[in-house]
Amino acid sequence: MMETLVHFAQAHETFRRPEVDAIAELGGFTVDFDEYDPNSPFALTTLADEHQARFLARAILVKGFYELWAVGNTYEELHAHLKSRLPSLWKEEYATKTFKFLVDCYQGKRSAAEQTKIVNEFSYLNLRGKVRMANPDLTFRVIEDYATETSATPRRVFLGRLLALGGRLTIDKYDVKKRHYIGNTTMESELSLVTANFAHASPGKLIYDPFAGTGSFMITSAHFGAMTFGSDIDGRSLRGKKGRSVLSNFTTYGLLAGFGDTFVCDITNSPVRAAPGVDKRIFDAIVCDPPYGVREGLKVLGSKDAAKARAIGAVVMNGSLRHTQPDYIPPKRPYSFTRMMDDILEFAAIHLVPGGRLCMWMPTANDDDSGAPPLTIPQHPQLEHKATCIQAFNHWSRQLLTYSRRPLLPTDDAQIEELRRARDGVGMEQARANDLNDFRRKYFEGFKASANADLPGPPTTATAENQNTPPPPPPPIDPESQLTQIESILPHVHISSSLEEDKLPPPPPPPTPATQVGDINGK
Repeated sequence: MMETLVHFAQAHETFRRPEVDAIAELGGFTVDFDEYDPNSPFALTTLADEHQARFLARAILVKGFYELWAVGNTYEELHAHLKSRLPSLWKEEYATKTFKFLVDCYQGKRSAAEQTKIVNEFSYLNLRGKVRMANPDLTFRVIEDYATETSATPRRVFLGRLLALGGRLTIDKYDVKKRHYIGNTTMESELSLVTANFAHASPGKLIYDPFAGTGSFMITSAHFGAMTFGSDIDGRSLRGKKGRSVLSNFTTYGLLAGFGDTFVCDITNSPVRAAPGVDKRIFDAIVCDPPYGVREGLKVLGSKDAAKARAIGAVVMNGSLRHTQPDYIPPKRPYSFTRMMDDILEFAAIHLVPGGRLCMWMPTANDDDSGAPPLTIPQHPQLEHKATCIQAFNHWSRQLLTYSRRPLLPTDDAQIEELRRARDGVGMEQARANDLNDFRRKYFEGFKASANADLPGPPTTATAENQNTPPPPPPPIDPESQLTQIESILPHVHISSSLEEDKLPPPPPPPTPATQVGDINGK
């Protein structure tokens, strides 16, 4: 057994431990933390061997895994602890290997001279090999943990031997600002990669995104070796234009082997369905970031007046069926947010293999003044809820919900039919968008002022005339002018003009020329 120091990135704290747990489950083992604090980047656990650490190295929210050699509140305690443990830690092969020492300070600083002094204090280690700063055989890291940025001395000091670096460098590789083709709501690379880890993306796995948009989840799942498929209600986002599309992204990243195909449908009108003699459970994972329905109400394929559409029947134009013509745009009808959640869960229960994963993003209100309860986590009797990870903004959040398909039972099909009959869909065609989407209603009625502050808009200046007057609402945004502005800034990036992924954009970072593009895109 190996005592291990896990150095986390100090970001997305609610995702960090579940991501490690998900990867460990994929590898067939568990990680029990002996010490874990969501407010600290350092955690202690015990792994069976170095192979487990290397398997966990795909974790995006981990900077590195280290064999813990010593820990102390002071350097005197650290050296005493190290000397007492050397007989069990030291291997003769270490003596002649190339090596390097590094000193890291969390919330603190050390000059180069101080770092050299710290390293020289470990001269009693029998390291006779050459010092090599690039790709050495052994890397030792001294990590100082300061309580605050104003603390004079560290509260704890660790010494560890590097086992494996985490997956942080992958974030930059798939940065959407450098991507060939993106859309208004393309998921940022970091959380998209994290989602792929929760989904157990790996070679031999078949992963499907029913709200693919510009294919961010498809790309990151293929990065880990999975074969990916995607669909969307609007084929324009999949096809792109001017040679830039979901497929061109796969080509750019060299991931064509992981591209299965894309097709146009919605979750309620899908060609993926049960057929006689064909196993309907085909997906190892389903990953999606469904539309939130804020800018406009949610819609699915179908006529608002189904009876009238049936009475009219098929439409013929210019001698052929209208729906077979390339410029045909199918009609859409209003869709309930709750019904969409239920439909996604049902689709997953039907088409996931036992143990397969559903990773679904969902928005929710945090704490508004309306008195209405926050959105509840949707459940399905055939899916086990594994984890909820929250990315909080101002008065709203989005959650990554992870489920696992339970073992199959003979009563599963009958249970799904019973759930369908019990589902309330009466009056959906005639309802208003807010009546069908509780989050949309809360957004506009419960925390409208605060949420609008999260959206990109013109800056305001407090003056004697306006300091007690609410600022006027931002002017309507013209999507095409946005796209022109973005493409003029980043000529190598194509922005999809499709607005089908109607999600609320996160609050923008402080404006800089680079982040203004992200602000417009709502990432």
